[in-house]
Amino acid sequence: MDDEREGLSSEFISAHLPVSPSWAGGTSGKGNANLRKCERASIKPLIIFLSPVPFAECPYHRPLGFEAGSVNPDQITCSNQDQYAGWFSSWVPSKARLNSQGFGCAWLSKFQDNNQWLQIDLREVMVVSGILTQGRCDAEEWVTKYSVQYRTDENLNWIYYKDQTGNNRVFYGNSDRSSSVQNLLRPPIIARFIRILPLGWHTRIALRMELLLCMNRCA
Repeated sequence: MDDEREGLSSEFISAHLPVSPSWAGGTSGKGNANLRKCERASIKPLIIFLSPVPFAECPYHRPLGFEAGSVNPDQITCSNQDQYAGWFSSWVPSKARLNSQGFGCAWLSKFQDNNQWLQIDLREVMVVSGILTQGRCDAEEWVTKYSVQYRTDENLNWIYYKDQTGNNRVFYGNSDRSSSVQNLLRPPIIARFIRILPLGWHTRIALRMELLLCMNRCA
């Protein structure tokens, strides 16, 4: 992925890797059973200087804060957002929070095609190491597969996350409404903006999610 960083210099690739309590890395699969929590209290983020080529895998992870509510509603947007009115106003992108319950417990796309996306603005460049997804809590609707785009600045072109063969990677998502499915990013993404692009779905594009941030150690 060193040729896909939109011309970032090695100085810029000196990424922010906060040292804080985190979740130990696991393999892709259902739920977050493969992630264990560190025990010590939070300490201040630290800047770690990386080599120009990103490392292959993060040693630790922590949730960005979709579920906890620390990701603000205005950080989460979607395609065709200006058309969300009436019944759809309860299913806006800011509802796409892991383990959310009750009416309006997920983002529902108004249109069911491959032009839809959910976008997250991290507000600063971070190292994103994983994605967790769920379907709609109260109906048989979920995303079965998706691709990921990212960029470090809103003025740059979107980059697709690639697989080892150079093709756009397809991430396999959910097969029911309630299980969370974890996909770790190897290598992680250095970005400010992330887009989830549904490629397949059951009944309707419906999504609850969490992003994982890369930690350099469990402090």
